[in-house]
Amino acid sequence: MLFANFAALFNIQNLVMKKLLLSATAMLLLSSVVLAQNIQFVEYKMDNGLKVLLHEDHSTPIVAVSVMYHVGSKNEKPKRSGFAHFFEHLLFEGSENIARGEFDDYINNAGGYNNANTWYDRTYYYEVLPSNQLALGLWLESERMLHAKVEEIGIETQRQVVKEERRQRIDNQPYGKLLEETLKRLYKVHPYKSSVIGSMEDLDAAQEEDYVSFYKDFYRPDNAILSIAGDIDIAQTKELIDVYFKDIPKGKGSIQRKFPQEPSITHEVRDTVYDNVQLPALIYAYHIPAQGTKDFYAVKMLGMLLSQGESSRMQKIIVDEQQKAAFAGSFPLELEDPGANICFGIANLGVDLGDLEKSMDAVISDVQQNLISAEEFQKLQNQVENDFISANNRVAGIAESLANYEMYYGDAGLINTELQRYQKVTREDIKAAAIKYFNKNSRVVLYWLPQPKKS
Repeated sequence: MLFANFAALFNIQNLVMKKLLLSATAMLLLSSVVLAQNIQFVEYKMDNGLKVLLHEDHSTPIVAVSVMYHVGSKNEKPKRSGFAHFFEHLLFEGSENIARGEFDDYINNAGGYNNANTWYDRTYYYEVLPSNQLALGLWLESERMLHAKVEEIGIETQRQVVKEERRQRIDNQPYGKLLEETLKRLYKVHPYKSSVIGSMEDLDAAQEEDYVSFYKDFYRPDNAILSIAGDIDIAQTKELIDVYFKDIPKGKGSIQRKFPQEPSITHEVRDTVYDNVQLPALIYAYHIPAQGTKDFYAVKMLGMLLSQGESSRMQKIIVDEQQKAAFAGSFPLELEDPGANICFGIANLGVDLGDLEKSMDAVISDVQQNLISAEEFQKLQNQVENDFISANNRVAGIAESLANYEMYYGDAGLINTELQRYQKVTREDIKAAAIKYFNKNSRVVLYWLPQPKKS
């Protein structure tokens, strides 16, 4: 699954916009639950560098087995875009001990399910299984890490699969190239400028030796986190982990972690993109701080204020009251290095984009000039708490959250404490973030227009 697909992000935003906010009483109850959250886990590091996170929960007889690799599209070489996402597909092909096409069969026959996703900074694989099938999940992931088949037949098969995915989700999807086209204008030196799914040219140009090299460079225990949550016994699980992962050798060579810093935008960048769409769209893109930094939490809450929920600013003003847009939203890309915030509106039929731009600017300007109300601020805090509950109400979510916090912040314990960082954000911080990061002179503006009719 391509995690960076804009169409998917659009659908997610749309679902969020249509979802009614919980009642005030319910939100107070949720708040008390979050404040009491205390997810216990065990963590350790194996001699080969593999980090292990274990959460024991006997509420249901299932277990989530996951491995997160610290490799995403930003780790790809020039002219070899799409490798991280390509491997997400390729590593379901099989291994020295798993025949081609049988990886999913093992999971399905055991009564479980599995999936994977790719992002700019990492690649994530997981299985959810009956807890008596823990060993199966560990074996499959150890095979993926050590014995994957990186050979021509699988490469060519998945090359065609990925190219078809690009056609369906990016090239032939209305607004499908939005994120790709926006980020390549927002970033000039940092590898975030490259598309996660990669270009057709790069997919065609890559050779078998390129893929073998990528596998050896990044799919290694010292570049991975094994995170397991569910109905397990910690001591027995450690023994099983030793059986399947202890003898996997540590990788050779270092992995690049520092990348060129993107220079600040000193003047507004404007451009036009023509696409096979019926309704024109307006896109703003801003540089924002990396996830985990103090200002990021204010930017995240600013995005929620603008577009999360029926009463959010853009929904209420631009969509409902002014009826200038069929949809309007704002969301930050949570990235390891300084990231991006995308604001966009899809104009209603007959609405000029210049008119829509005035309305979007007015909504943003109001947050820059005035403190949000105490009522709106309380609603934001409730939404943050609700999001935390939603992320960690299943063992699969806990496994992923633990891995994310350990990989990005070096502290899996943030699963219990990151909420405090949001709670430190003030109304003044949100206003300051709007002024500092949503600056007209430091943004990319795209007019997304229908293809001109052929004469």
